[in-house]
Amino acid sequence: MKKTIKRIMCLVLVAAMVGVLAGCKKINYVTTGTIQAINEVKSGEWQNAGDEASGEDEDVSVLEAEFKAGTYGGVEFKSEEDVINFYKEAYDYSKTLTAQYTDKDGNTQTFYKLLGEEKLEVGNIMIDGSSNAMINNLVPGIVDGLYSPGLNGLVPSTNRDPKLDTDAWDGNGESLATSRIVPEDILACNIADNGDGTVTVQLQPKAVNMSMPGADAQGHVFQTLGAIDSVVDSISVLSWSQGTTADNCKVNYKSGVATVKINAATKEIVEADYTMKAYVNVTHASIAVIKDKSASLDITMQWKYPASAEYLQSSKGITLVG
Repeated sequence: MKKTIKRIMCLVLVAAMVGVLAGCKKINYVTTGTIQAINEVKSGEWQNAGDEASGEDEDVSVLEAEFKAGTYGGVEFKSEEDVINFYKEAYDYSKTLTAQYTDKDGNTQTFYKLLGEEKLEVGNIMIDGSSNAMINNLVPGIVDGLYSPGLNGLVPSTNRDPKLDTDAWDGNGESLATSRIVPEDILACNIADNGDGTVTVQLQPKAVNMSMPGADAQGHVFQTLGAIDSVVDSISVLSWSQGTTADNCKVNYKSGVATVKINAATKEIVEADYTMKAYVNVTHASIAVIKDKSASLDITMQWKYPASAEYLQSSKGITLVG
């Protein structure tokens, strides 16, 4: 996930809080104020928040099936830990596999064999606990105007090039070529035999507030946003009627699920769908004459593997060789 997603979160919330004035007879202020806020926010980024609101809701399994010990795809699984370790082995092996791609200039490049499609959805915008149709109608345009889907390896991942796939977007962090998942990260999991030599593993990581990519339960399974407190503090139009950024901004990651199809014999991941959910919550926010407002929104980020030929072209202009 890119810094752009953080900008989108910030822009949407700022525009939403300015938009509450639409209920008053201050249409010109709303129009110019929103544009001014958006222009200022574009140079910054956003921070975390969320509970289903603030993360106080119980962390419960959303998986339809529970784990049952048995033999799947010819492999014996005695415990949930066996399933998690099997996933880690499959992830690690799959990220050793590369393929050749050609770009629009005919150059050949080596990237991960398994690249994924990205999709971002932002919704359920609430201001002081109430939904506003005008604000929610603005969201798709804001998101579509700022967000350009990426093309990376199995999440967590920041690049399609294995040499640059690290936990820092500039490629100078620690490698993400191997999974950091541990059994303690997972709230629930299961496994199913597909009857064709493949098994499907589902994993639901434990809830985390302000997750860091590659550093915690959610960050071991998804490409989470990370801590961005300083970014929020840089937004000139935003202040707090009480407390600090850390007090008033929360992002709770929970109820996300990874669904992964694996060749049981080779341990190669052949298909995967990752759905990350984050619940953003901001309290005591003030923007210009708007004082002490709360705002919340839901973020769903999806990664689907393998990426289609059309997506490879539209996102990065590359074609798989062979």
